[in-house]
Amino acid sequence: MTGETLSNSAYRQLKEQILDGRVTAESVLSERGLSEDLGISRTPLRTAISRLEQEGLIDRLQNGVILVRSVNIEQLLEIVKLRQKLESAAAARAAEFGLTEELEAIRSEMKEIVKASDTTFDAFWKADERFHMEVALAARLTLLPRILEEQRAIARRCTLTRTYDTFTDQAREHVEIIDAIERHDPDAARDAMSRHFDHVKQRFLSTFSRG
Repeated sequence: MTGETLSNSAYRQLKEQILDGRVTAESVLSERGLSEDLGISRTPLRTAISRLEQEGLIDRLQNGVILVRSVNIEQLLEIVKLRQKLESAAAARAAEFGLTEELEAIRSEMKEIVKASDTTFDAFWKADERFHMEVALAARLTLLPRILEEQRAIARRCTLTRTYDTFTDQAREHVEIIDAIERHDPDAARDAMSRHFDHVKQRFLSTFSRG
């Protein structure tokens, strides 16, 4: 492998481990340990670490310690507020164009999740991501998917996102939004998406207060 390829590989592996929760927030990492675990030298590793630092996933402290950054409830709620504004508008715009094949398939998947009792967090996270991305694409917005990808990556690092073991309510809300898009009803689609994020916020605050 070239130095650039080694760096990219290290970057992808570390990012996946952080986003998946295998490397937890506030974990202290060392260049030596990472170099041994990843089987690469310090030079490409430092390039990978710099990329993760620029993305806000880690901090390099003055003493050289590498710290995995945490995401607190205030940051999480800020993301919810931002996405509520953007995605409510996107849902309304998608309703102007109508249902896509991708959204129709996702609606069927969500209906199955409503019936199921054993959907895992990781499985729902992927289905949820497809739903939100496809609404943005149905709205024919080219920049929004990238924004959502970045915001979801940050949100996933907050431990509150992993506290749920049932996803039927979220899935029902997704179906309601898709139904409104199918009916070409922008107002209903916007309102349904906005309510969806109100409920997301309520679930986070409820979990936080119990903790």
